[in-house]
Amino acid sequence: MKVIAELSGEHPGLPFAELGLVGEILDRRPQVAVVDCKSPGNLSRLSLTHAVSEYLGECEADSRAFARLLKDLALCTGGTYAARVKKMEGCTMTGPAPELERLMGSLIGGRVRLENPDTEYRAVCSGERWYLGRLILRIDRGSFGRRRPGDRAFFHPGVMMPRMARALVNISLVQAGEILLDPFCGTGGMVLEAELVGAQGAGSDIDPLMVAGSRKNVPGGFFFRADATALPVRSSGIHAVATDLPYGQSVSIAAGSIDTLYSGTLEEIRRVLMPGRRAVVVTHRDISRQAGELMEVVATYSQRVHRSLVRRILVLRK
Repeated sequence: MKVIAELSGEHPGLPFAELGLVGEILDRRPQVAVVDCKSPGNLSRLSLTHAVSEYLGECEADSRAFARLLKDLALCTGGTYAARVKKMEGCTMTGPAPELERLMGSLIGGRVRLENPDTEYRAVCSGERWYLGRLILRIDRGSFGRRRPGDRAFFHPGVMMPRMARALVNISLVQAGEILLDPFCGTGGMVLEAELVGAQGAGSDIDPLMVAGSRKNVPGGFFFRADATALPVRSSGIHAVATDLPYGQSVSIAAGSIDTLYSGTLEEIRRVLMPGRRAVVVTHRDISRQAGELMEVVATYSQRVHRSLVRRILVLRK
């Protein structure tokens, strides 16, 4: 199935990376992707996508071309429908959205109903292209806000927000029923997101307070105390890894130094990960060369958290 994904604008690359969970990207524009969707059951997992529509057609960003597309498609619905227009970053199409929605209404057969229609047609303009689709799914991004870390039974400052944790779990490509490991589980946020998508979440931490707190936050998860450089996990026994490595002088490091911790952890991740599978590793320094000596670097991303802190995301494959 070919779909149109309307993406979050909060990062230029991560929303596209997350779409690897559902299929192959055929076309990529600012905040829009056309995807050959091979796993439609995974669409509801996405955190950096606003809406997904069945692909109906596309044309250049010109009102006459758009009208021709609608006429050629000869869309008609037996029930009610609504027509929605959305302009993304860099859209070259001029003219107000309501005017274009009226154009759609004049060229689509059926009865218009703006509230709770049976069908919603969505026209999205990004760059110099129009994409037209029939809405399949609108992602409930508000659900991530309702899982605020501060509202959990156990809280610790500096935790990753749920939307980003879900994105990293998705980029790891872990599937329902598979095992995802976070060797620096902290308060259990990554494990929670893995559990919510049907995977088996496992988390370890050297700090017993974090392990106990994670068990409170995620009763269904599996947590254990361990040094990330010497995990009590069998080799090639884990389907995916997603983790946020510690940083800063205040972190208690059993390994003795950040460099030793990072190198030892990467070696252990490679050991426990199944061949061909992914690890998504977040750091606050560039360790891509170090990681590349052990695993294939699939992709790298950076995200500014605040003025003095840049989050670096490595996607690795064993």
